[in-house]
Amino acid sequence: MTDSRAYGAYLDRMPKADLHVHLTGTVRASTFAELARREGLVLPEDPLTVFKNINSRPPDPALYRSTRIPVPQGPSADEPEVSYSLFQASTWVLDCLRSADDVTRIVFEAFEDAHASATRHLELFFDELPPSLAHLGYAGYVEAMAVGIRRAETEFGMTGLLIAGVDRSKSGEHALALVQTLVDNPHPDVVGIGLDNLETSGPPERFEAAYRLAGEHGLKRTAHSSEHAPVAQNTITCLDLLGCDRIDHGYFVLEDDDVVARLREEQVAFTGIFTTSRRSWRPWRRASFKAMHDAGLKMVIASDDPGMFPTTLAAEYRIAGFELGLGPAAMRQLALNGVDACWLREEAKARLRERFVAELDALEEELFAGTPIG
Repeated sequence: MTDSRAYGAYLDRMPKADLHVHLTGTVRASTFAELARREGLVLPEDPLTVFKNINSRPPDPALYRSTRIPVPQGPSADEPEVSYSLFQASTWVLDCLRSADDVTRIVFEAFEDAHASATRHLELFFDELPPSLAHLGYAGYVEAMAVGIRRAETEFGMTGLLIAGVDRSKSGEHALALVQTLVDNPHPDVVGIGLDNLETSGPPERFEAAYRLAGEHGLKRTAHSSEHAPVAQNTITCLDLLGCDRIDHGYFVLEDDDVVARLREEQVAFTGIFTTSRRSWRPWRRASFKAMHDAGLKMVIASDDPGMFPTTLAAEYRIAGFELGLGPAAMRQLALNGVDACWLREEAKARLRERFVAELDALEEELFAGTPIG
C-alpha cells in the first residue's frame, strides 16, 4: 500500500499539463481587489468578498432529473447567502483591465500560480478583446499576453499557448468574424479556438462556419460540450461537424453507451475539472469523471477557473488520487494524457513527453523506493 504522505507528495510534484484554463478565471482575488480599487469599480461588496462568494446557479434543475449519474437538485451546504456568478465576476475583471501591462501581469501570474502546482505546460483561453482594452487592438492584446508567456518561460521553464474563446451565446456570424480576425492576424502563440459559455445558450451546429474556417487555416479546435446539456449528441456534433481535436468537460456522454464506445475506441481526449463555481454540482462532476475514466475514456485533469473557485491543478490531482481512489499508475497516465492532448508542435510535444517521463521516473524512485506503482 502506498504511504499517504508519499502519495500526496507525488500528486503535488508530478509534472502536469493544464489544457483548460480561462485567463480571467485565473486572476487572483488580491489582484482583482487592487485593480478594482485603482479603477474605482463599484461593486456590491468588497472585491475579496465577491471572489469568496462566487457560486453560479445551475440551469433549470428539471433538465437533470433522469440522468444516469444523479445531479444534485438542491443547494450544497457551503453555498453563501449572497452569490455571484462566474460570468459576472469575469466581466468585472475585464472591466478593470486598462493597459498592456495589466494583461501581461495577469498572464504571468497565471503561469506563476500554475508553476506552484508543478505545471510544465499551460494552455489559456482568452476572451474577445474587451471595450476597456479596445485601444490595444487585437494584435496588441495578444502580444501583451505573449509577453507574459515569454517571461514565464524564462523564469519557470514552462511552455504556454493561447486559445481564443468563442462565446456561444453570440451568433454564428459573430464567431466567424472572430475567427477571421485570428486568420488575418496570425500569432505563433494563438493555436486554436474553443467554444465556451453555457452550453444551453448556443448549440454547436451554430458555429460550423467559424470552425470550418479555423480548420482551413490550421487552427486547433475544442468545445465545451455535454457539460450543461444532458445529452451525448452535442459531443458527436463537435467532433463530426466542428472538427474538434479534443473536448472540454463532456460528462453527459455517459448518457449514451454507443457514444462512449466510440469515444473510447477513438481515444478522444476530455479535459475534466472537479471543482466548479456550481458548488452543488461538485460531487456529480467527480463521480462523472471517475465513471468516464473507468469506461476507458482518455481523461485529462484541468483547473478551469482556479482563481475564482478557488483551486489549483495540484488540488485537482489530489481529489483524483484521494477522493476518487485513483492510484499512482492511473495518475501517471492522466499526466501523460495531458501531453498527448496538448497543442504544442510535434517536436516540442516529444520533448515535453521525455521531460514528463524522466521526472515521473525520478519521483517514483524517490518516493516509492523503486516499488512498482499500482
